[in-house]
Amino acid sequence: MPRYFRRLAEGEFDQADLALRTEELARFVGTAAELYGLDRSGILAVGFSNGANIAVSLLLRRPGLLAGAVLFRAMLPFEPERPVALPATPVWLGAGRHDPTVPRENIERLARLLRVAGARVTLEWQDAGHQLTPEDVDSATRWLAALPA
Repeated sequence: MPRYFRRLAEGEFDQADLALRTEELARFVGTAAELYGLDRSGILAVGFSNGANIAVSLLLRRPGLLAGAVLFRAMLPFEPERPVALPATPVWLGAGRHDPTVPRENIERLARLLRVAGARVTLEWQDAGHQLTPEDVDSATRWLAALPA
């Protein structure tokens, strides 16, 4: 199955490959911002499942690269070795109450870790599994619209 980085099993990631691919993505974001004259203060990641997981990795490994994130069915892909500082970084997490892929305790641990790092976390639960729902999209859209310009 195509992914941003290798996994060893369901919910178990190849940490060396995750770190490598995260750095590749960080370089891409930086190069694109420079090449296209993008205001880095407006770059937010939006990802679903594995796309959300690599966005979490970007937030944790390269604080300040992203202005925020919308993460559908994300999980904590690794435990950071050092405390991370994400002061006032807005992060929206969309979780499924019946998600067989992302255990409730994992998404709650991710939300706690981000909050301790200083991020402004909104965790919204849907009566769903691992699939993206119209309610997720509507909620994330309202959250994005409410962000300061």
